[in-house]
Amino acid sequence: MDASKIAEIDELIQRMRQCAEELKEKDGGIQAVERNVNRILANIKMLELNISDVKELV
Repeated sequence: MDASKIAEIDELIQRMRQCAEELKEKDGGIQAVERNVNRILANIKMLELNISDVKELV
């Protein structure tokens, strides 16, 4: 995989984080939404870590 694809994936992950953070701000106190957004953010964090590992190799 080339560096441009890694950068593209990284950009998509960052957009996902922004959307999840925005959703968290607007959850309106709905606990189910808050819990699910927290899970989404945890998964996004794992993606960020995975991509940072690949960036080191490219």
